[in-house]
Amino acid sequence: MKLCQFFDKNGEIRVGEVTEEGIVPLDFHGDMLELILFSSRPGHGGNPIPVDEIQFAPAISRPSKIIALGLNYKDHAKESKGKVPANPLVFAKFPNSLAAHKQDIKWSQSLTKKVDYEAELAVIIGKKVKDCDEANAIEFIFGYTCANDVSARDIQFGDGQWVRGKSLDTFCPLGPWVVTKDEIKDPNELSIRCLLNGQVMQDSNTRNMIFSVPEVVSFLSQNFTLYPGDVILTGTPSGVGAFREPPVYLSGGDEVIVEIGNIGRLINRVSPPY
Repeated sequence: MKLCQFFDKNGEIRVGEVTEEGIVPLDFHGDMLELILFSSRPGHGGNPIPVDEIQFAPAISRPSKIIALGLNYKDHAKESKGKVPANPLVFAKFPNSLAAHKQDIKWSQSLTKKVDYEAELAVIIGKKVKDCDEANAIEFIFGYTCANDVSARDIQFGDGQWVRGKSLDTFCPLGPWVVTKDEIKDPNELSIRCLLNGQVMQDSNTRNMIFSVPEVVSFLSQNFTLYPGDVILTGTPSGVGAFREPPVYLSGGDEVIVEIGNIGRLINRVSPPY
């Protein structure tokens, strides 16, 4: 099942099922997190709305935390001249960074002039979990979506740590919808691409992760409790702008697409820096 968050005519977040006919509102008044916590799946509560008439909200809007991984593809570690980590390399993005499908990415030019894209598979946790092993890690996942780990490289490299440069407002587009885990046979067998103004910049497969999705969920759960609605960004493959010759950074008017097989296409434009 594909589920999305959207704004109704009153500006309230609703959850809908993505069908061939459009987005069908569910007979449920609450957001995606409340739906995850709901004991059973509600039925349809309205007629399909054409996808192009929907104002999307982020795929999930109230995670207790957004956990991200650095250097989780060997080719990306190589291009960045980074050492392949012995354990998942973990950092945080703050929830204020969330943005929706077709929402603009924005930043102040007084803060950064080197903004980069990173296509990533995002995992949405479905059950509270602490100390799970790899064998049953998938049990605690609700679903998957596309993410863009937008990064202010000058802040990231200048600070010497990653949180501030990764957490500016709109720097975590997430969507367009969540595909429930039953629809994804193997999260480590999905094509993943990033397109910038129609040009393919990243083109890989999640099988190339250093640490698989079950390994990541297990590792994280051994360090801190994961809660329903928590988001895990599983790392990006090679092809990011900062390590190209010459470097390629985002600018006003650009269109960035993150495309993941069996999930969908997350599309965002870039507003002119203000």
